[in-house]
Amino acid sequence: MLKENTLKRKLREGKTVYGLFCSIPAPVVVEMIGCAEYDFVIIDTEHVLVNPETLENMIRAAEAAQITPLVRVANALPGTILRALDSGAQGIVVPHVESREQAEQIVRSSRYYPLGTRSLNSGRPGAFGKNDLVLYLERANAEIMVVPMIESRAGVERITDILDVPGIDMVLEGAADLSQSYGRPWDTRGELVKTALQSVQAAALSRGVPYCAIPRAAEDMDEWFEKGVRAYVLGDERGIAFRALRHQLGTMRDKEQHRKEKGERL
Repeated sequence: MLKENTLKRKLREGKTVYGLFCSIPAPVVVEMIGCAEYDFVIIDTEHVLVNPETLENMIRAAEAAQITPLVRVANALPGTILRALDSGAQGIVVPHVESREQAEQIVRSSRYYPLGTRSLNSGRPGAFGKNDLVLYLERANAEIMVVPMIESRAGVERITDILDVPGIDMVLEGAADLSQSYGRPWDTRGELVKTALQSVQAAALSRGVPYCAIPRAAEDMDEWFEKGVRAYVLGDERGIAFRALRHQLGTMRDKEQHRKEKGERL
């Protein structure tokens, strides 16, 4: 059942919000992210195979943990967007947005009449028809978020056209693919990519559209905050888990090595 989009409200109130990409297709992981007190989660269906039932249960887990569930869809096709929203997602994140026309289509596919052409359905977001469905349409249009990702040189160059489309609720950076677009794969903190992202953020700020950064170092966070950025994605849970696992193992191995060296000295 569609609930208040707390992420959208917090952004409107100027609060700082933190999210994670969720790339492990398991509801319990979403629940953990919520229990860790993140504000939102982006369930990834672009780079990860997630079956429809699992996606729906991951969204349920987010609802239970009181965290806003967004879904990064694989593409901007209306049917792809529809299935994510009908599963209960409170917003969609669309990769590789590069034009005003594409942004307009995404908004239309995400909103009901009179703001769009999203197909009518009385499934779980509408409480299966329990409540007034006409009122549900109005609420869905107000609560659902549309978030384009800017991941290419073309997207950067057309950012003003993209952000001038009514109905864009937040814009998310995509520094990894952006670095590749500029011919510098994985140079995500290089000056070329940094300058491009700053131009996107400046355009968003001038239009009152929240910009969501993905800081890759502590100093990145400081710089974005000084520019007025209040939305952050702190990586994905796989990377965090992998680094924690490596750190734990490294700590124990260091202790073992220290004991051996101490024994040899005695």
